[in-house]
Amino acid sequence: MHKAFLLAASFVFVGAVAANAQETAPQPPSQPPAEAPNTAPKIQAINVVDVSELPQETQKQVEQVVAQGSEENLRQMRSSIDAFPQAKAALEAKGATSAQVVATSMGEDGTLTLITKKNS
Repeated sequence: MHKAFLLAASFVFVGAVAANAQETAPQPPSQPPAEAPNTAPKIQAINVVDVSELPQETQKQVEQVVAQGSEENLRQMRSSIDAFPQAKAALEAKGATSAQVVATSMGEDGTLTLITKKNS
């Protein structure tokens, strides 16, 4: 499994959640829909993958991204995951929690991958 964009920051995840929330918010009929040039893709599916299950090269990329991230970004990302029932349920189904998520990856097809790391 090779992911083109690995992100340890919460921005992609939060943006995707916000895009999903906006899609369900009613729009006033008098306003035409505004086009946003950098909208996050709608989450179509959620995968939970432990970093140890990734190919070695991808594991290295994840570790580099995690090393560049801040604790505040991780807290924000994990808080967003906890507030998103589908993500929380996907983690629980794999026996994981948001505290184990170290990175996220959003595919162009709308697949959100939550990358976890088991406690050592």
